[in-house]
Amino acid sequence: MSADFKQTLWKAADKLRAQMDAAEYKHIVLGLIFLKYISDTFVKQQNKIREMVSDPNSEYFIAEDPAEYADELEERDYYTQDNVFWVPQEARWEALRAKAKQPDIGSMIDNAMTAIENENNSLRGKLDKRFGRAQLGQGVLGELIDLISTIGFADKYNSSDLLGEVYEYFLGQFASAEGKKGGQFYTPSHVVKTLVAVLSPHSGRVYDPCCGSGGMFVQSEEFVRAHGGRVDDISIYGQESNPTTWRLAAMNLAIRGFSADLGKEPADTFARDQFPDLKFDYIMANPPFNISDWGGEKYEGDTRWKFGRPPVGNANYAWLQHMLWKLRPGGQAGVVLANGSMSSNTGGEGQIREAMVRGDVVEVMIALPGQLFLNTQIPVCLWFLTNDKTINGRDRRGETLFIDARQLGTMETRVLKVFTDEDITKIQETVQSWKTGEGYEDIAGFCKSASLEEVEKNGFVLTPGRFVGAEETSMDTDVFTQTIKKLTESLHALHDKSSKLDQEIVSNLSIFEDV
Repeated sequence: MSADFKQTLWKAADKLRAQMDAAEYKHIVLGLIFLKYISDTFVKQQNKIREMVSDPNSEYFIAEDPAEYADELEERDYYTQDNVFWVPQEARWEALRAKAKQPDIGSMIDNAMTAIENENNSLRGKLDKRFGRAQLGQGVLGELIDLISTIGFADKYNSSDLLGEVYEYFLGQFASAEGKKGGQFYTPSHVVKTLVAVLSPHSGRVYDPCCGSGGMFVQSEEFVRAHGGRVDDISIYGQESNPTTWRLAAMNLAIRGFSADLGKEPADTFARDQFPDLKFDYIMANPPFNISDWGGEKYEGDTRWKFGRPPVGNANYAWLQHMLWKLRPGGQAGVVLANGSMSSNTGGEGQIREAMVRGDVVEVMIALPGQLFLNTQIPVCLWFLTNDKTINGRDRRGETLFIDARQLGTMETRVLKVFTDEDITKIQETVQSWKTGEGYEDIAGFCKSASLEEVEKNGFVLTPGRFVGAEETSMDTDVFTQTIKKLTESLHALHDKSSKLDQEIVSNLSIFEDV
């Protein structure tokens, strides 16, 4: 899909927002996009059935007369066997579009969402039904329906990819419009791709304890496909405490045809673990930066705090230890955290960090550049943890890889930097070569494999810049000579000019001596 189309669609939708808060408006727009998609895929499947039952050469042939096979087009099994959501007649897009200008269209959409949930168990309780009470201007909802009607999912063979692009783009734009609150549901796809590329999930259970809109899962499935694997080889599990964000994740995954267990309802990771009996092969998360009071006093003596009880005022080491606790033997975790997590000593965090390093669970630390997030300028880093450094490569016990990626990235706008595919590949290949021991070399200014003794000398501060050093630079001898010559000539010229100015000042002052 062209960027122009997505931008035009966004600008048109945003123009209709008027005074409505972006946090509320995003659910209206994304809910309509979801409804349009599942209705279009239903119609696409219906057309496929029509061709089968009306073609004399088909084994499903019934008749060429539409009147004789009309009932067959509404046979539910034809849809569910191909994993197409069943959409009742009153909930189909064209039925709603025909009534888009009616004053109670919002209530009709709510009823359509309810009907779809009732007919599809996997969506039950996960669709937003706020259209009837939305504070939109008169006729705006009808205009939105007309606008979203321009997206023709049924006409595309890769309609889920098309929807994924629209959904991803709109999520990003809403995150920008919402400001800091947007961080609660959206992590830029290039940051997620970096996390997933380093972990390289290929089989087993994948878990995100604060899954937001489900971006980690989408990228994990796409990674598996891109590397020739089978998506059936991985199972997806997630939790999200915000009810509306939890619904966003359910829709985001449903429109792509991904199956995931998000629990029966929204649930806080620390207060209520949705999967208490499961351990995971891969855990990846971007915990909300604004969670500080996580209720630590409730978890005195919790078995999760193997390396030390986290301070009540900061959840960083609660998240890290929770994920280590949820890993199966040999599992791997990747976490996005604020840079302060690498060096803070507040509330005993330094001691916890030291215990984690001595416990050999910190595998890779990556410092990211600033301006990667749409909604915060907080510089962030990536932590990669494991409970067994003897598998997934060579024996790496007693070693930690540090990567300083602050020089990577390209400015997409005046305020936003993105990682290119080349940047992500560079990081991924560096980590993989270090793990396998095939072709890895320390690169000054970029990466360093440090021993426990080296980390100890740095006071267990895990900031990559402390370990990788400065980038080595080389200068051609002739160029260096010419540069020095020019600088020397410039210096002499400045000295001459300074001497002349001194003489002028002395001459001017002599006038006052005669007075």
